[in-house]
Amino acid sequence: MDVFSSLMDGFATALTPMNFLYAVIGVLLGTAVGVLPGLGPAMTVALLLPVTYVLEPTSAFIMFAGIYYGGMYGGSTTSILLNTPGESSSVVTAIEGNKMAKAGRAAQALATAAIGSFVAGTIGTALLAVFAPIVVKFAVSLGSPSYFAIMVLALLAVTAVLGSSRLRGFASLGLGLAIGLVGIDSVTGQRRLTFGQPLLADGLDIVVVAVAIFAVGEALWVAAHLRRNPLQVIPVGRPWMGKQDWKRSWKPWLRGTAFGFPFGALPAGGAEIPTFLSYVTEKRLSKHPEEFGHGAIEGVAGPEAANNAAAAGTMTPLLALGLPTNATAAVMLAAFTSYGIQPGPQLFASQGPLVWALIASLFIGNFLLLIINLPLAPLWAKLLQLPRPYLYAGILFFATLGAYSVNLQAFDLVLLLVLGALGFMMRRFGLPVLPLILGVILGPRIEGQLRKTLQLSAGDPAGLWSEPIAVGVYVLIALILLWPFLFKLIRRNRPAAVPAGIPPTGPGTSAPREAGGSVSHGSQRGDATADGDGDGDG
Repeated sequence: MDVFSSLMDGFATALTPMNFLYAVIGVLLGTAVGVLPGLGPAMTVALLLPVTYVLEPTSAFIMFAGIYYGGMYGGSTTSILLNTPGESSSVVTAIEGNKMAKAGRAAQALATAAIGSFVAGTIGTALLAVFAPIVVKFAVSLGSPSYFAIMVLALLAVTAVLGSSRLRGFASLGLGLAIGLVGIDSVTGQRRLTFGQPLLADGLDIVVVAVAIFAVGEALWVAAHLRRNPLQVIPVGRPWMGKQDWKRSWKPWLRGTAFGFPFGALPAGGAEIPTFLSYVTEKRLSKHPEEFGHGAIEGVAGPEAANNAAAAGTMTPLLALGLPTNATAAVMLAAFTSYGIQPGPQLFASQGPLVWALIASLFIGNFLLLIINLPLAPLWAKLLQLPRPYLYAGILFFATLGAYSVNLQAFDLVLLLVLGALGFMMRRFGLPVLPLILGVILGPRIEGQLRKTLQLSAGDPAGLWSEPIAVGVYVLIALILLWPFLFKLIRRNRPAAVPAGIPPTGPGTSAPREAGGSVSHGSQRGDATADGDGDGDG
């Protein structure tokens, strides 16, 4: 009942005329920017973050919620129409969605994505309202050792599952932790990594870092690979779904929600795993498995619902523990800190009206997305016809304007270019961006918890594992770090499977002989060409 009454108070705040207007503006801005090629929700939120600075906190975060969900919806539009996922979680939507578009069913693909996003987002936000206070009650009981261990787990777990290799993930994390060290040490007062530059004494503003790494880095990367051929945009027509489309979509929406929310709430969850699980599940359960790979509507409905449910799930650890589990949540954490608000166990007590207004605005933004974007889908398709040079010139303009508006210092523009070049080089060498952003945000907080723990234990390192929860978390960290080596060891010691049709050899058995009485080497030749290319790697 406390949750329900608090949520009703949040709706009363979010539905005032001015706040409702900000919710509408946020949805329109988020969708308009998120629907552009190559821009995912994280970059959309980072690019539009400075827009909210002129508002008071409650209005700003209501607008921010609209931008967040609008950016999520925009990513599915580019995946379906252009086969250009805005982020990794939209890749699965593009598999079947783009095939549907090429078959002239773009309208149905966009409609099932929009309605699935609404269903999953509504259920996920309801679960957020129920479970976030429970997580807060648990988090209040945690001491500094446990909190430090959980934050380290979040860093390492997210880093370990991103990128083409763990080495690249940890290299990106190291860069982020180094950037987070810039400034004055809060305990000793010593300057760290400022290189004699007084303007670096306060550290690097996370908004400048996020806009540079996401927006400027992406713009430079696209410019380096720019093709002057115009984009081929497929007309979407009127978005509508037939009776058969509804029948084939509603179960995938619910199953996708069940996959997405739990993974989104986990420190190492994210939206990639549940979208793939949803796609595989729908392919196995479908009565039309032959359509998969050629435009099956279940392959759009399920993964898109999982994606949006995971987005709602990421808000649970963000609000209750102050832990972002994906890039978009990391940028939202930057928005909280820019207002001097610290997400975590005390947030519901210290900023209760703001938090419940934010949760209520997620419901409102979700509903607005549905009623606004279904009729406006053809308009978003026309936005996709903008030439790439004009598009990314506009992105650089707004990124520069946003970075300058933070402190009104030209020095921030220099940092924007330097960090934007870093973002470009990270994309060039395959380094994931999220670990860097997490390192910048969580690095100073982890350092603070580490120092507090060591102060409480008089410098004894044993204080780090002085709580049972901390010990359990360290066991999980060890498993995450050692699992690849253990997996290789298990595979190496596993007995090789005997191919079908080849009799076993060993004591008491005789090898087959050819007519001439010599041992046949045909199986060796077969092994060398088993993979079809003759190089013996099959």
